[in-house]
Amino acid sequence: MADDSTPLNSTTVPGSYAAVGDSFSEGVGDPGPDGSFVGWADRFAVLLSDRHPEHTFGYTNLAVRGKLLDQIVADQVPRAKDLAPDLVSFCAGGNDIIRPGTDPDDVAERFERAVADLKESVGTVMVTTGFDTRDVPVLRHLRGKIATYNAHVRAVADRYGCPVLDLWSLKSVQDRRAWDGDRLHLSPEGHTRVALRAAQVLGLDVPVDPDQPWPPRPPRGTLEGRRDDIQWAREYLVPWIGRRLRGESSGDHVAAKGVVDPYALKSQLRSAS
Repeated sequence: MADDSTPLNSTTVPGSYAAVGDSFSEGVGDPGPDGSFVGWADRFAVLLSDRHPEHTFGYTNLAVRGKLLDQIVADQVPRAKDLAPDLVSFCAGGNDIIRPGTDPDDVAERFERAVADLKESVGTVMVTTGFDTRDVPVLRHLRGKIATYNAHVRAVADRYGCPVLDLWSLKSVQDRRAWDGDRLHLSPEGHTRVALRAAQVLGLDVPVDPDQPWPPRPPRGTLEGRRDDIQWAREYLVPWIGRRLRGESSGDHVAAKGVVDPYALKSQLRSAS
């Protein structure tokens, strides 16, 4: 996945990395060869590790699906601070924003306190914006709320000198093929494109433009689209609403991946391709 023909000096690339967040950073939608999720953060870690001598790069994924901002701050941020890596990706608040009645201004204030806390122990904190949801069923009506939160995230990044992984501007992930069947999480190709963009944010050369156009696809009829929508609602939307009504989370019984060997992961991905 990395561009070995143009290696960077290893001193310019973080030597250790920790991912903090929810399902997006855990990698839901991107199953690996062994059935566990991979995701953009793991793929990004492989890109970073390729810039260092083998087995000298450290990576820990602390993200757990379904977690709200306060849960991430309570459970993951202290662990990230203890690790004190060169780089932390901090993606949090998305699950809060999509919940009815939440105030993006309030979420952003808590987000900023967490960034300030991380900056005391971590070399660099990379923050992420939310996706543009204009074409996402259920979430399209939250587009303005997400845009407001994104503006806060960018302002926080400016105040604390954080690089920004801007998912709103990544046009290629607005294609349906960038998304898993649940329409809430990225597909393997979607996660790959985000990993490439994250590398670009840090100034790394990448072998493929993450915003390159998708190949043309055959036109779909209205009937096909409606059939897909009905199937999606039955398989994903109804269970999602049910969990919300019961106060349950998809991550209630899920543990973080913890330490991940990016070199072993790279070999697994190569063997599966």
